[in-house]
Amino acid sequence: MWESESESVSGRDYVNGVHSTGKHGVKTDSFEQKGQSWYVATDIPSDLLVQIEDVTFHLHKYPLLSRSGKMNRIIYESRGEELSKICLDELPGGPEAFELAAKFCYGIAIDLSATNISGLRCAAEYLEMTEDLEEGNLIFKTEAFLSYVVLSSWRDSILVLKSCEKLSPWAENLQIVRRCSESIAWKACANPKGIKWQYTGKPAKVSSPSWNQMKDSSPSRNQQVPPDWWFEDVSILRIDHFVRVITAIKVKGMRHELIGASIMQYAAKWLPGLIKEGSGLLDNGSNISNSNGSSSWRGALHMIVVGSGEEVPSVQAKDQRMVVESLISILPQQKDSVSCSFLLRLLRMANMLKVAPALVTELEKRVGMQFEQATLADLLIPSYNKSETMYDIDLVQRLLEHFIVQEQTESSSPSRYPFSDKHMHDGSQRGTNINAKMRVARLVDSYLTEVSRDRNLSLTKFQVLAEALPDSARTCDDGLYRAIDSYLKAHPTLSEHERKRLCRVMDCQKLSVDACMHAAQNERLPLRVVVQVLFSEQVKISNAIANISLKEAGESHYQPLVSNRKSLLEATPQSFQEGWTAAKKDINTLKFELETVKTKYQELQTDMENLQKQFDRVAKPKQASAWTAGWKKLSKLTKTTNIETHDNGSQVANAEQTTKPPRRWRNSIS
Repeated sequence: MWESESESVSGRDYVNGVHSTGKHGVKTDSFEQKGQSWYVATDIPSDLLVQIEDVTFHLHKYPLLSRSGKMNRIIYESRGEELSKICLDELPGGPEAFELAAKFCYGIAIDLSATNISGLRCAAEYLEMTEDLEEGNLIFKTEAFLSYVVLSSWRDSILVLKSCEKLSPWAENLQIVRRCSESIAWKACANPKGIKWQYTGKPAKVSSPSWNQMKDSSPSRNQQVPPDWWFEDVSILRIDHFVRVITAIKVKGMRHELIGASIMQYAAKWLPGLIKEGSGLLDNGSNISNSNGSSSWRGALHMIVVGSGEEVPSVQAKDQRMVVESLISILPQQKDSVSCSFLLRLLRMANMLKVAPALVTELEKRVGMQFEQATLADLLIPSYNKSETMYDIDLVQRLLEHFIVQEQTESSSPSRYPFSDKHMHDGSQRGTNINAKMRVARLVDSYLTEVSRDRNLSLTKFQVLAEALPDSARTCDDGLYRAIDSYLKAHPTLSEHERKRLCRVMDCQKLSVDACMHAAQNERLPLRVVVQVLFSEQVKISNAIANISLKEAGESHYQPLVSNRKSLLEATPQSFQEGWTAAKKDINTLKFELETVKTKYQELQTDMENLQKQFDRVAKPKQASAWTAGWKKLSKLTKTTNIETHDNGSQVANAEQTTKPPRRWRNSIS
């Protein structure tokens, strides 16, 4: 029976006393079913046969004429010929809805519920059971039940919207889908503590409980209601109805995190390939087409695996493509509304199903917004475009470009904060961007290491992807060196020029000690790169020794202040003293390690000097002959004698000048 919050159809004469059986001359209390045929339980023989699909109804003309405008018109138009059979295969709701409508015409009480009201409302519209024929006709009754009973109940709104899946376009044109979607959205956004309706967190049952039962089972005001209480109930809807509900929820201001979580749960229910790796066609409960080949949404969609031996039906691919495209279109625009892992899995399926390029591009931009949250397993997307490489390298390159553009946009965008907080925000934003770039750099290095094993990966693609990030994104190039070494292993036929070109993407000064030791012994690297690695390591050691010397000089300069520091430590709390003690231990450990490095460096210098001396001895020219040595000695002796003679002569001359009297000039007269 039609039940409301306070009274039912039998208690309140909503059906206008049902129908007076004597008024139509047909006295009956029920219908009888025999196989695929329905008969009226009366002694009067039927004069009209109505066939809907494979079910027939043996009825009488007069009860149908009094309530149905369509039946009245059909019978009136065929009055010249004897009409005994009518086919109504286009009637929405099928034989079940027509059975209830026929019982209503005969005055038999019918039970209205959330499972049959939508089909009966569409059937009443098809049969034109309006108020023009009789007051309180079926259209009025079903509209009243929808407005006052169904739309006030959470469970009934879900059930009615679910039942509208087989009633397109009638349910859409009669605004049943829109009204149920808005009712669900309003209840999902409202506070569950202040409203009494039933929610289960489980799929809805076949029959809807009465309103009194729903009031008793509603959550109490003191009961803690989880924010995702509506996820499971909404996830049973078909994708087009789910989109309508989510769109209405967005308009009403639901938090974007909850909207994203509901979309992820819906995808997990209908697209298990997003969650289960390597799953083929799913088993029980995954029917996409029934025996007649029509689409069915009763379970999870099959996961299509490209490249499998058997052909996948086009209906499955079409349905999956529609689900993926719809989910992409309703994703919230906020950055962290869904996880990056979910976006990458959705992108993988979009490429596999050949979704519209515009939606794929939009999804790639969304991944680029939060690319630093990605993992290596999610990035290993196979190439579905018959490419030479095993993985889609171009896709990762596009994602990385979107990430860089997003980072540049965020860093150059004007600050939305007040002037007092501007510098603080800029500093935190800069630190966040640097950390994000470092995480992405490590992710790209791991990805390059994984895909470098592919023999079909070209050197150009490897180099472009490695150089896509700026130099500041990598503080250590160990991951990049590992990827280069892996690429050299998988491509042993590279020429010397190509190997030099490959190693040019790596900065030898950013390698750790372990990486330098490995590179110094790596025969696959060019000799020039090995020399650069050794030289950079020697520079590091020299800088470390210089820093130690400066540090020791600074400690000797500040040595008189040690007593003051000790007095300060005695006045500080115990926790601070313990922390200072631990720090001193770490400093002493570093000092010891640096002393060890210094000692090794001095040993290397000593060895190098010894080698230099040995080299000088080997490279010293041969001794000259005795004749040549004699002439050299003689020439040297001659030079010495000449020098002594010259010195003695100069001394005698000076003495004569000092003893000789001055010359007198004689005066002459010419």
